[in-house]
Amino acid sequence: MTSTIEKFDSSESAKVSKAAQLKGFKHSKTGLMFSLAGSAYGAIGVTKDIRKARAEGDTLKLLNAAVGALALVTGAALLVRELRRLGSDDVLAP
Repeated sequence: MTSTIEKFDSSESAKVSKAAQLKGFKHSKTGLMFSLAGSAYGAIGVTKDIRKARAEGDTLKLLNAAVGALALVTGAALLVRELRRLGSDDVLAP
């Protein structure tokens, strides 16, 4: 019976370590690059919204798109700052 408990504990710890690895992915260089690419992709949608709002002459939609663009710019700036910090923490980085 103890062997069953030991097997369960070892498989459970493997799951925890996988979850911990996935949480760390967001702060890895690859994860930050994916986030930056997502922000760039979001900029395409905001650009379309701004063009559509201008064509319709809808001030409220234009304001909404401008706020969305501001959020994307702020998010991209935060990601770039995080990438720079990640590079400065590296001992082997020049």
